[in-house]
Amino acid sequence: MNYPIMDLKFDNVTDGRFLSSSDRSPTLAEFAASAASLHKLETVRDLCNKTLHDLETPLISVIIPCYNHAHFLPRAIASVLHQTYRHFEIVLVDDGSTDHAEEVAARYPEVIYIKQENQGLAAARNTGIRMSRGSYLVFLDADDRLLPTALAAGLRGFRAYPECAFVSGDHRRVGADGSVLKRPEASRVDKDHHLALLRGNYIGMHATVMYQREILERIGGFDTSLAACEDYDLYLRLAGRFPVYCHNEVVAEYHLHGANMSCNTGLMLKTALAALRSQWKDIKRDKRCREAYKDGISAWKEHYGKELIHQIKSFIHASGSRKQVARAVMVLWRYAPHWFARYIAKYIGRFCFKMLKAMLPLLIRHRLRAKRQGLPYRLAAGEVRLGDLRRVTPISRVFGFDRGLPIDRYYIENFLARNASDIKGRVLEIGDNTYTRKFGGERVDKSDVLHVSEGNPLATFIGDLTNAEHIPSCIFDCVILTQTLHLIYDVRAALATLYRILKPGGVLLATIPGISQIDHGEWGNTWYWSFTALSARRLFEEIFPPSGVEIATYGNVLAAVAFLHGLAVKELRQDELDHHDPDYQLLIAVKAVKREVVQ
Repeated sequence: MNYPIMDLKFDNVTDGRFLSSSDRSPTLAEFAASAASLHKLETVRDLCNKTLHDLETPLISVIIPCYNHAHFLPRAIASVLHQTYRHFEIVLVDDGSTDHAEEVAARYPEVIYIKQENQGLAAARNTGIRMSRGSYLVFLDADDRLLPTALAAGLRGFRAYPECAFVSGDHRRVGADGSVLKRPEASRVDKDHHLALLRGNYIGMHATVMYQREILERIGGFDTSLAACEDYDLYLRLAGRFPVYCHNEVVAEYHLHGANMSCNTGLMLKTALAALRSQWKDIKRDKRCREAYKDGISAWKEHYGKELIHQIKSFIHASGSRKQVARAVMVLWRYAPHWFARYIAKYIGRFCFKMLKAMLPLLIRHRLRAKRQGLPYRLAAGEVRLGDLRRVTPISRVFGFDRGLPIDRYYIENFLARNASDIKGRVLEIGDNTYTRKFGGERVDKSDVLHVSEGNPLATFIGDLTNAEHIPSCIFDCVILTQTLHLIYDVRAALATLYRILKPGGVLLATIPGISQIDHGEWGNTWYWSFTALSARRLFEEIFPPSGVEIATYGNVLAAVAFLHGLAVKELRQDELDHHDPDYQLLIAVKAVKREVVQ
């Protein structure tokens, strides 16, 4: 809304003094001075209107720190772009990621992208503070999302309580499959916020908080010495010195996917206690604060102590790593000895026996048993320990992207690396040109990208492979088609198009899934096929000359099970990944060459 300055009638304006027309007639110089003064008046009017507009619609900076969470970024960015309050900026701080975060950011012209060497979450957030311009700040982790009214709700809180350092709302938890998870009802904190924070972190999720920049900068931002719980430390420091406000509107979704920092129980216990203990020197003279502080120390030990005990039991039942068991025991011994002693006393006999048993690797225990029985070593019925795999839901529903490099991508890149010499000249790739650049390099003269729909800035051709008459014939030396054919119902029509657009002697490098999850996201509605080496050969030889078709398969029973559960490459040894068993075809790779023109 504009607030126009009151219109005034002046006969003459000279150096800011207003004269009536009855005084005298103005000279030419006075008339020029009057015009200049009127121009200044209009400038002041515009400035006032702009200032009042900024007060009504202040700029809000949404800062997204990201470290190897590029596959989550589109959802986080989209959640900001869909806010009902529109005066915002998005600042993405890439904290030394090794994935394709920069490529994702480049798809969004609204995003201010900043990359730095890996310094940790607190440092990335501080960088976002320095590089942003908003009067108010919201920090959104790359794997979470804001609900559409989040910014509007925070701003309403500040308009009601402008003296506050921050306002916070509520959140909901969402599983890896997108389902909303139940959790205890959060009680709204209406007063004594600092005491409530000393007893525990009632906020729970950082994206629900909107900060006032001036106050946040005054206290120095986030403490970079903390590897976690730096948000809890900031809440304590701010609430101890300034008023804060809490509303109960749900404004964000916390995405649980198994790789959250909060899953590192030992780190969370250590840093939560460190953040709370840093308050002691400021609150030790206040009785109510001392009591709340002691309650908080006990609460954190109880909360994470129980989780660590549960983890130790899980490691033992699942024949887990001795290092995992020892690490959890050491954390309990150092930070929660009361809980450790209690559970040791309760389960002294059975617990200690299983803990000692877990110290021996599973392979050695089975070999000793077989030797004692005079039998060759093998796993008998009933002796197989499924451990973490005894479950009816996968560990990851996103193929392992949330844990590292998916197993099928390891095989895809091995196949393309072996055939890199064929990636040359003019090359077409589907979706983007990542593999063209990675494996073609300087051999590529021109890189093209085909995408099924508009909106991809990298696309040079838009269309469906089953109906692509607009793509000229015989123009590509190589086509890279990874994990695409299973999404096309009319596979034969797509292969005919690929054969047509290849130059004589041109090469198609294709990969298709064999044993695989079915995507539960956008591709699930068009996931028509899974293939075998035999079905792939018959399909390709109907279009390409049989002598020009080479089929390779990748995978084994361990790799297939791991991939179905969504484990990542780093969770298997290389010899386990590279073992080839044609009865477990996780991935089928095809090299097909178009017939040369006979002179």
